[in-house]
Amino acid sequence: MNRSTATALVSVNSKYQVVIPQKVREKMGLSVGDRLEARAERGKITFTPRPVEDRGIAESLADFREGRTYGPFETHEELVRSLHDETAKLRSKRVSRKVRRP
Repeated sequence: MNRSTATALVSVNSKYQVVIPQKVREKMGLSVGDRLEARAERGKITFTPRPVEDRGIAESLADFREGRTYGPFETHEELVRSLHDETAKLRSKRVSRKVRRP
């Protein structure tokens, strides 16, 4: 990998936006819609490319890390059986509601 730097002078516009020069975009492989983390430290502003992580994916990864998962399953029958078992557990935990009558 070429470790040379691509530098350019940019201006801040009236909406506090800056344009990343073409050479810098190409060097970093940036595309429209890419996300960048902006950080201010020691008198410098740095932008670091960050992947977009969907909230649902983030929650799923957290569940996986915490062991709140099912499977893996060898067959689809095992998956369906597990779903039925979990549904039965949830149904047995339901508390019947008392209906108030005026």
